[in-house]
Amino acid sequence: MLNDNLDMAKLQDKKGFICDMDGVIYHGDKLVDGAKDFVDWLKKQGKKFLFLTNSSAKSPKELKFKLAHFGIEVDEEHFITSAQATASFLASQNPKVGVYVIGESGLVNALHDAGFYIDNINPEYVVVGETRTYNFEQIELAVQLVLKGAKLIGTNSDLTGPSEKGVAPACRALIAPIEMTTGRKAYFIGKPNPLIMRHALKRLDCAPQDTVIIGDRMDTDIIAGIESEIETALVLSGITKKEDLALFPYQPDHILERAADILDI
Repeated sequence: MLNDNLDMAKLQDKKGFICDMDGVIYHGDKLVDGAKDFVDWLKKQGKKFLFLTNSSAKSPKELKFKLAHFGIEVDEEHFITSAQATASFLASQNPKVGVYVIGESGLVNALHDAGFYIDNINPEYVVVGETRTYNFEQIELAVQLVLKGAKLIGTNSDLTGPSEKGVAPACRALIAPIEMTTGRKAYFIGKPNPLIMRHALKRLDCAPQDTVIIGDRMDTDIIAGIESEIETALVLSGITKKEDLALFPYQPDHILERAADILDI
């Protein structure tokens, strides 16, 4: 534990907890040490909590089952994905129009649930998220549609993400060929965009000053908290290491080895 008891007591008193998943609760297919105890504590204390993930691939139901595999029982209402935030944002801008989607079922289903339909001919938006079936034909069609006037949307701005083999290209890397070919810049919805943070705060029904965001990435989780005026806690159980902190012009409010350190006083 890198923080003192006063810091831990301050975190324990928070009413709302926004938690990243990969690197905080699990790391790939392995549970982070103490993660189950941390979630059990959130439930026992009656805390308001959300798992907020920049990944658009899986639906809340799939994420619920993944945590259940680790012995952690959490209802679907406790999850927010960048796919849901993207669908919510687009619905507030231009509801029930056509979209061309490059992504997995989590993104397609979120857009369907928000009233959008798939249109590969003249869509209002080209929406890109994480996918393992990315191919040249998808890029080529997306380029043609954007040049015809479709607006380019990315579910998140992550360049890389974790995989069973180590590091994999994430949304921003996948959307880059479309941006470069068309000369159009994508608009990204997920962390650190304050849009997804406001979405989470509304779902939690908590004020920013009563909330903490816990994450393992400086460039998404921590900067998202700072820009949304939410207290930040960086865990070293994921991507970011302590020596990496010197590379960033901003710093977290708290540094923990793992989320379960909050329980230790």
